[in-house]
Amino acid sequence: MSTPDADDQLRQTVSELASRDGCSWAGIYFVEEDNLVLGPEAGTPDPERRTTVPVVWRGTRVAELAADGTVARADLESIAAEIADLCLVGWDTGGELWQS
Repeated sequence: MSTPDADDQLRQTVSELASRDGCSWAGIYFVEEDNLVLGPEAGTPDPERRTTVPVVWRGTRVAELAADGTVARADLESIAAEIADLCLVGWDTGGELWQS
């Protein structure tokens, strides 16, 4: 059995996060130039309850991990650290839309 590629792992990460009790939506926004571009997402958005944390790779913010609901900030920070390497795949898509 092969290992899932980075895109699949990021999709799985947001899917698992959005399926937690108290979390209605999760997504990853990639940093492209001076903008944040939504990448993989799962669940039903509730922006009024959104918490975001930076995803940092070697001192550079490459993405933002976001979750809507009651997910603890410390949990999001831990997940962000775990996915930093994977986020490099989507860091600069050259303007192409992310395929969810």
